[in-house]
Amino acid sequence: MEWPCVSSAEGSSRIARIGPERSRRAAAYVRMSTDHQRYSTENQLDAIKRFAEARDIEIVRVYEDAGKSGLNLEGRDTFQRLLADVERGAADFGTILVYDVSRWGRFQNADHGAHLEFLCSRADIVVHYCAEQFENDGSIGSNLLKTVKRVMAGEYSRELSVKVFAGQCRLVEKGYRQGGMAGYGLRRLLIDENGEPKSELSIGERKSLQTDRVILIPGPPEEVEVVRRIYRLFVDLGVQEAQIAAGLNHEGIVTDLGRPWTRGTVHQVLTNPKYIGDNVFNRVSFKLKMRRVVNTQEHWVRARGVFTAVVDIATFERAARIVEDRSRRMNDAELIDLLRSLLEAQGALSSLVIDEREDMPSSSVYRSRFGSLLRAYHLVGYSPRRDYRYIEINRRLRAMHPDVVSMVIGGLRVAGGEVLVDPDSGLIDVNGEFTASVVVARCGETQGGSPRWRIRLDAGLAPDITIAVRMDRGNISPLDYYLLPRLDMTEPKLRLAENNGLSLDGYRFETLDFLFSLAARAQFEEAA
Repeated sequence: MEWPCVSSAEGSSRIARIGPERSRRAAAYVRMSTDHQRYSTENQLDAIKRFAEARDIEIVRVYEDAGKSGLNLEGRDTFQRLLADVERGAADFGTILVYDVSRWGRFQNADHGAHLEFLCSRADIVVHYCAEQFENDGSIGSNLLKTVKRVMAGEYSRELSVKVFAGQCRLVEKGYRQGGMAGYGLRRLLIDENGEPKSELSIGERKSLQTDRVILIPGPPEEVEVVRRIYRLFVDLGVQEAQIAAGLNHEGIVTDLGRPWTRGTVHQVLTNPKYIGDNVFNRVSFKLKMRRVVNTQEHWVRARGVFTAVVDIATFERAARIVEDRSRRMNDAELIDLLRSLLEAQGALSSLVIDEREDMPSSSVYRSRFGSLLRAYHLVGYSPRRDYRYIEINRRLRAMHPDVVSMVIGGLRVAGGEVLVDPDSGLIDVNGEFTASVVVARCGETQGGSPRWRIRLDAGLAPDITIAVRMDRGNISPLDYYLLPRLDMTEPKLRLAENNGLSLDGYRFETLDFLFSLAARAQFEEAA
C-alpha cells in the first residue's frame, strides 16, 4: 500500500472533516536522528502498520523527519507541518500514530511533549504510541506511564550529552581537535588511530572513520608568515588591528574564507591560543540545544603545547598584555557605558560585534574585567536569549550569493538573453530592456515559531526587478523565488510570511523559469 508522504518542502491543502469515519483515518509520524538502527523510519513504519491493521485503522498519509533531533521543534519541519495541519483544521484524519514516546520528542521539559499532544487532543485527534506497553486512553495508569516515559526520553538525551562531553574533553587533553575551522595560517590534518598522517581536510570536510582523529598543523608558509607579520606589527611597531587589516586588504591578502580582513578578524588572530599550539575547548557551549553560553576561562578545557606553534609564547603573551593594558585606563563604569552605547547602536551584542568597534576595548577585556560576557551584558540590561547561529547562517548566505547570481545569469544566457553585469554594484542588465538585482532572504521565526523573511530592497541601485530568493527553514537551500517589480514596491523593506497576499503570491515562482522566459521573449521581440 502506498501512502502520500508529506515532507517539509510540501504544502498541505485545507481538507474538510469527514464525519464519523475520521477516527478510522490516521496519519503516521516517523522520526529518525542517529540514535539506533531500530529507530529507522522503515522499522517504525512496519510497527505502526501492524498496530493500524490490528485496529482496523487506515493510514492516509505519512509525515517523516529524517536525521532530526527530538530535543526541540527546530529543524523538525514536517512535525511542525503536522501540528499546523491539526491546529488549523486541515487534517483529514482523527488519529496520529507514532512509534513510541521518544519519537514524539526527547524534550528536556516533559510538559513540552504533553502540550503538543494536548494541541492534538483539543482538535479531537488522538495520539497513539504504537510500541509502548500502554494504551493512550486517558486512564490514570496510562497518564502516569506516559509521563514517566517522557521524562526518561529527555533523561536519555541528557545522560548521552554528559558522556559525549566527557569523551570530547579526554580527546582534547590528548591533543585532538574537536570541531571548528582551523583558521588562517593553520590546517586540519587527519590522522589514523596510530597517529599516522592521512590527508589534510578542506573547509567543510569531516572525518569518515570513528577511529580517525584531527590535529592542527601550520598552513602554507605564506599564510604562516602573514600571521607572524600581524604579531610583529602589533607587538613591535604598535600598529592597531584596523590598520593591519587595511594593509592586508591593500596587498590583496584575504582571510581563510576568502574575505577581506576586518579589525575583528585580525584581533582573533592576535588572541587565539591555538597559534601557540594550545588546544582549547568549551569556550562556548550549546548543550542539549538550550541557550548558547559563553563560558568563563575556569570552564575551558585546555591542553597546552599539543600542536606545532606558529607564534612563540613570549610574543603571544606580549600581545595579550597590550590588549589588556590599553583598557586599564578605563574603569568599570566607562567600560559599561561604552557597551551600553554599542547596544543602543546595534540592537544586539556579541563578541564579534564588540571586536569590530575601533573605539572600544575587545570582548576579551570584558571577559577579563567582568568574569564573562554574559555578566557584562547583564549590567547593561541585555539578555541574549537568542543564540548566535544566525551569524554563521549570514556568513553562509553571503558566500552563497555569488553562486545564486551566477545561476541567474547562466539561466538568462541559456534562454538567449544578453546579460551585462556592473562590476561595482552587481546590477544585472538584460538585453538592455530591464535591470535586475538578486537578494537572498534568510528564514527566521516569530516567537510563535512561524517562519518570516525580511527582504531589503536596494533603493540605491533601483533595479527594475528584484529577484528575492527565500531560503528554507534550515537556510540550506532556496525555497522559492519572488519577482518584485520596482513600480509595485513602495517600501525599502518587505516582510513575508509563509503565505502572502494575492498580489505577492502572483509573483511567486518555484523556479526562475519565468524570468528566463521573459529574457527570451525580450530577445525575440528585439530581433523581430
